[in-house]
Amino acid sequence: MIKLGLIGKDIDYSFSRLYFTEKFEKETIEADYSNFDCKSVQELKELFETRKDCLGFNVTIPYKESVVPFLDEMNKHASAIGAVNTIKRQQNGKLKGFNTDYLGFRKSLQPFLKLKSHNHALILGTGGASKAIAYALELEDITYKFVSRSPKKGQFTYSDLTSAVLSKYTLIINTTPVGTHPNVLECPKILYRALTKDHLLYDLVYNPAESLFLKNGRIQGAKTTNGLEMLKLQAEAAWEIWN
Repeated sequence: MIKLGLIGKDIDYSFSRLYFTEKFEKETIEADYSNFDCKSVQELKELFETRKDCLGFNVTIPYKESVVPFLDEMNKHASAIGAVNTIKRQQNGKLKGFNTDYLGFRKSLQPFLKLKSHNHALILGTGGASKAIAYALELEDITYKFVSRSPKKGQFTYSDLTSAVLSKYTLIINTTPVGTHPNVLECPKILYRALTKDHLLYDLVYNPAESLFLKNGRIQGAKTTNGLEMLKLQAEAAWEIWN
């Protein structure tokens, strides 16, 4: 029996456990997938020490960066990104970190890039997920800027996003949890009335299927997509790593 699990905080809503449980049943795979709800970083260390029977883990908010010190090694993509969403326990017992978020995002974004019209992107948020998004954009030769409530040098604040800025940055990716169920009446504070049919809004949020961020974009004529396809693609990439 292969044992796997998701590491995160307040993750009862999680996509991963349901996805893998259904996959294992459908494909008659002898495996079990559990949620490991950790309330603090200290619990991560305890988890790795007590659950040595687990072949691998997925990692979600808020531990994609803070899990790194507990790993023995990382593959080149995870190292470049600085965040991990997949861990494999190797035959020698050592833990190796990977990042499949960038793969899932890149593959799910590519169908929207056929016209090559989205050369400049805004990444809303600066957490672990945002780093994978930035890495994927670099691979696609798309220039990007981070948007943060507490910006560092070279980043935008939300108040910086004027009509002129938004006319240049036509790809906008929300990597924050703002708008996730049950807080469905919340959305990133951008100038939605400045959006047009030339914009593409991508929300890593997948519950609800259409967040208020996406709805506001759709009303202005923008193309929109949520993070569900990305999640499926990154999950399958993680399964390949574990096997």
